[in-house]
Amino acid sequence: MTFSRSLTLPVLALSMLALAACSSSRGANTDGENRGGLRLPGFSNAASDQRPAGIGVNSFLWRASLDTISFMPLDQVDPFGGVIITDWYANPELPSERFQVTVYILDTRLRGDALSVRVFRQERNEAGEWNDASVTPQTAIDIENAILTRARQLRISTLDN
Repeated sequence: MTFSRSLTLPVLALSMLALAACSSSRGANTDGENRGGLRLPGFSNAASDQRPAGIGVNSFLWRASLDTISFMPLDQVDPFGGVIITDWYANPELPSERFQVTVYILDTRLRGDALSVRVFRQERNEAGEWNDASVTPQTAIDIENAILTRARQLRISTLDN
């Protein structure tokens, strides 16, 4: 009985590794080309891999998003689902309004349509309560463009090395 129990865990672990190695999506790179093999957390199969283990979205867009909104406090961050939600941020020069940003990274490829930004704004009334206020659509577009520009810079810097 002791002998069979000591084999159960290694056999189970090897079975899981074999199933993971057979998976068609785990070995595919961002261009759809199948590289095959097993992906282990913390290891990349190729230097050009844009989706390292441990993050479920395009790493350049992810990093660029964090860089671009780094002046705002973060509320929720989900690198597997590709969602970044900031806490409310008030510019010290204009404390009567505040902003919140939600960034959605929708793809593993570095593309303009792989990114969506939503901006929320509130204004403080005389009673000190925060009320929702409109935001021009251009604000979200400007943030998206800043993120995409930063992502391209990050991508180019990896090609230079």
